[in-house]
Amino acid sequence: MSALSFIHGSIAMACFVVGLVFLKYWRLSRDRFFIWFAAAFWVFMVGWLLKLVGPDYQEHTHYLYLPRLGGFLMILIAILLKNRRPPD
Repeated sequence: MSALSFIHGSIAMACFVVGLVFLKYWRLSRDRFFIWFAAAFWVFMVGWLLKLVGPDYQEHTHYLYLPRLGGFLMILIAILLKNRRPPD
């Protein structure tokens, strides 16, 4: 196990924990904004796990960035939906 694998696993775990924090805020407020953020960070976690367990991925592998793109699009959707709705 290399140091890079340890770092990728640590980042994946951090994304999971951040998703849990946003889930907690969603349970308190029932605002969809937080559930979008929780899901986005869990998608980021999947991307890091793919990088961790995948067969010899290189940094220039383009499909490795698709989970990140999906996560950032989810964050963008959350912001747009939050700004379109009238305040609660």
